[in-house]
Parts: sequence; C-alpha cells; structure tokens
Amino acid sequence: MSADCFVDTNILVYSRDLGAGEKQVRASELVLELWNNRRGRVSIQVLNEYYVTVTRKLHPGLSSEHAWEDVSLLCAWNPVPMEWSLLERGRRLHCEYALSWWDALILAAAQVSNCGILYSEDLTHEEVYGGVMVINPFHQGL
Repeated sequence: MSADCFVDTNILVYSRDLGAGEKQVRASELVLELWNNRRGRVSIQVLNEYYVTVTRKLHPGLSSEHAWEDVSLLCAWNPVPMEWSLLERGRRLHCEYALSWWDALILAAAQVSNCGILYSEDLTHEEVYGGVMVINPFHQGL
C-alpha cells in the first residue's frame, strides 16, 4: 500500500467493538497496518463521530478517558479540519453523486487529504467518487 488512505468512522469503531466478531478482527488489522505504514488519514468529523459512538453506542463501550486517548493518538493522522472550503466541496459531492451529507463530507475530506482510497462500509465497494475509490474491508473476497 503506497497511497494515503482515509478511514471512515465505522472502521475505527469496529476496531474497538468486541461484539463485532470478524469485523473487529479485520478492522483492527487494517488500522494497525495503517499505523505501521503511516498511511492512515482521518478528519475532525471522523474523530467526533468515533468518540460519541464508542462512548455511547457500543456495549460494552469505552470509557471517555480511553476514547479520548484514541482520539489524541489519531491526531497523528493529520485530521482534516471542518472549514468552509470542505463544506463547499462536500456540497458538490452531495449533489453530483446523490450521497448523504455526512458521506459527502467524508469523501471531501479524503480528497483534501490526497487519499486515493477511502476505507468505509457505508459506500459502494470499489466505486470511485471524485478520484477516491471506496474499499469496504469487509467485502467478500478481500
């Protein structure tokens, strides 16, 4: 893997979800691989969604302290800030591809990060949106 890869919230959450079975294993392996090769990227949106999900929606969830440690560590992945130009780019993607607003913002952040790959379970596997290919790491055959 030589290009930077953007990681959607769901992948990070699965890496911490002890009830997710094989998805937890695969997500953990992927996150570790991205740490080791220093190719992982995220956005402030992803960090916010991750914190809320792992502290409030997982059972058992993470403590706020543990979740904050994860968020702090993920800052090494150069999170894309939420700013007006990202919203504008997200709006264009939202309209062009008829995506949900949140998915369009994730794709916009992947573009801004110059990532050729977006790891996500939420969009169509191997679909290319504005130069970013979506890879669902849980897709059959991977």
